[in-house]
Amino acid sequence: MTQITPQPGIMDIALYQGGQSHVAGVEHVIKLSSNENPFGPSPKAIEAVRNSAGTLHRYPSTDHAELRAAVGERHGLDAARVVCGVGSDEVLQFVAQAYAGPGDEVIYTEHGFSMYPIIARMAGATPVMVAERARKVDVDTILAAVNGQTRIVFVTNPGNPTSTMISDAELERLADGLPAHCLMVLDGAYAEFVDGFDGGTSLVDRFENVIMTRTFSKVYGLGGMRVGWGYASKSIIDVLNRVRQPFNLSLTALAAAEAAVKDEEFLAFCQAENARLRVWMTGELAKIGVPSDPSCTNFILARFANQTEAEACDDYLKTQGLIVRRVAGYNLPNALRITVGDEEACRRVVAAITAFKGGAA
Repeated sequence: MTQITPQPGIMDIALYQGGQSHVAGVEHVIKLSSNENPFGPSPKAIEAVRNSAGTLHRYPSTDHAELRAAVGERHGLDAARVVCGVGSDEVLQFVAQAYAGPGDEVIYTEHGFSMYPIIARMAGATPVMVAERARKVDVDTILAAVNGQTRIVFVTNPGNPTSTMISDAELERLADGLPAHCLMVLDGAYAEFVDGFDGGTSLVDRFENVIMTRTFSKVYGLGGMRVGWGYASKSIIDVLNRVRQPFNLSLTALAAAEAAVKDEEFLAFCQAENARLRVWMTGELAKIGVPSDPSCTNFILARFANQTEAEACDDYLKTQGLIVRRVAGYNLPNALRITVGDEEACRRVVAAITAFKGGAA
């Protein structure tokens, strides 16, 4: 009997684990495990979703022209060089599908987004993890790992779950040091939380082999809609569109994302509140012996004495209806990733961890 087997590498994929959202026996919880916007989506995006309901019998556009134009206007980009996907994850998948395969290697960093090795294996390529230095991407370590089989280098900047980032100069040094056959992918899911940071668009305009991606799931509060986009040279975008499903984004998702990216007032409010509460929560936790690196995102990586203390704190937080994220799977066993929520959520987290530390003393 013929045995039906999947392609090599598929069974090596470890299933992605999303942030927990429920605690047994606790009715009302505050979810701070998935870096979601505590203020939700723009009211204009909600209105766009409602308005789309009467046209759900129509197919969406295949070229995403209106959303690409809105993204281009918002960021000063050539809309013809924008590609849209089901979250930025799908754009990353397009890249691996189009440019990597069996016998090729895909580099990602030690604490990088856990989808990178999954995406590499989906394409039949070999994921190669390189070390970071003090929870930051290390350009020299990446360049030392590049060889003739390297096709893609994934860099999360700012990082998840580290919350750290490297400078524009370091990104340029990495792009300049990569061979012509190797693509550099800048995952900017958290770029909107950094003042004055373009997410890598200037590098895309200077280097033919650089791609940047963004998402509507974080600061724009549209995680449930699953919309992302990428920006690259016209030749790369042409390739990615050839592997993209023509109707990959729903009519409703396109409408919501377009309205969200145009609502600059709501965006500014979310950015300002995140920055204010992030600084406050970081400072309050540091006072009680829970340090974290300066965060460039909408979360902090709280560090504890060891894995035992981190897990005990997580268990205690759950009893208080607070769900954060363990990150041992990212090689950070002594840390917890905590989303910056609204003011009430941040104050509850600080109070709970303070009580835990006092009880453990």
